[in-house]
Amino acid sequence: MINYIWLFFIVSSVIISLLNNKIYDVFNSLLLSCEQAVTISIGLIGIMSFWLGLMKIAEVSGMLQLIAKIFSPVIRFLFPNVPKNHPVQADIAMNISANALGLGNAATPFGIKAMEGLQELNKNKKDTASDDMCTFLTINTAGIQLIPVSVIAILASLKASNPSEIIVPTIITTFSALIIGVIFVKLLIKIKPEPAKRKGNKK
Repeated sequence: MINYIWLFFIVSSVIISLLNNKIYDVFNSLLLSCEQAVTISIGLIGIMSFWLGLMKIAEVSGMLQLIAKIFSPVIRFLFPNVPKNHPVQADIAMNISANALGLGNAATPFGIKAMEGLQELNKNKKDTASDDMCTFLTINTAGIQLIPVSVIAILASLKASNPSEIIVPTIITTFSALIIGVIFVKLLIKIKPEPAKRKGNKK
């Protein structure tokens, strides 16, 4: 579906530019945007390589387990169905930590591993996401960012006068989104009907 939406945007923009005799402006903007995309990507290589390497060191050195223990009280509250000291706790902790530092690319592998681990614990693997899977998805969607590294790097590459000024607004907005998201997902978990009632198989 998203491919059709993008196709509609592209075709409609070309048609409108032709009708308004602005087709050359469209092509000029396209070439300029391609150049900017390459410049921004190159600017991100250094900082992303550093943090990805740091995460790999943490994984190999056993820091994952330490971080999981530190976050274990919070993780047990957020994910009550995950057994104590289960390996998925470390993946959840590292995913949340990486997202908090604004390292979306570094957080992705841990997020995938965490979701796979939660799926193993899921009692209805065939067609239903577990409560913990829904909670994890909510946290990822509205996760707090303490240091938005990627955004700061992009602003710096675009020669912003003060790239770090985004930190405080980012903390406020993402923290608010996280709290509201967790509250709502916990409320929905409590009020959801039982599977048998949803299917009309009440005994």
